[in-house]
Amino acid sequence: MADNVRAYRYAQAMFQLARERQQADRWQSDIEAMAEAVGNAGVLSVLENPAVSQQEKDRLFERAAGGIDPMVMNLVKLLISRGSIRLLGKIAAEYSKALDEEHGVISGNVITAVPLDEEEKKKISENIGGLINKTVELESAVEPDILGGVVVRVGGKLLDGSTRSKLSALKRQLVSGEKRR
Repeated sequence: MADNVRAYRYAQAMFQLARERQQADRWQSDIEAMAEAVGNAGVLSVLENPAVSQQEKDRLFERAAGGIDPMVMNLVKLLISRGSIRLLGKIAAEYSKALDEEHGVISGNVITAVPLDEEEKKKISENIGGLINKTVELESAVEPDILGGVVVRVGGKLLDGSTRSKLSALKRQLVSGEKRR
């Protein structure tokens, strides 16, 4: 959990700097490129090896990362020097979320009992987006347990229109003796 908080803070700081310099989109691709490079097990083992000097690690990355913005390179060097280079992937993901939010894009999940085709997924995305005034990008999953309907999670909100939840509500009403209005 502490790593997630640290990654979030680094990403927010980088995002603020990028916005001030009007480089937010470019920095996203640079941070993602660096995270991908660090994701290589061989590169990571060199960067985490205490026998390799900080200067050697910096030179290694400078040679490998031609065209990367110097501020992004400074982030990578800082993470290497603090022994936190493994955070770069999480930082890239948090930065991407911040950029999406800036552009009015929010991601979410839709769960259905049967697979959705692209047109259905697009309709659900547009309907939810209309409710919250944002562009919604949905990942879909299939869970036959919900029986029918949809469950949508977007921006920390849950919209449960599944048959399973409706049956559960009906069961609670029948058990408690409530009358339907």
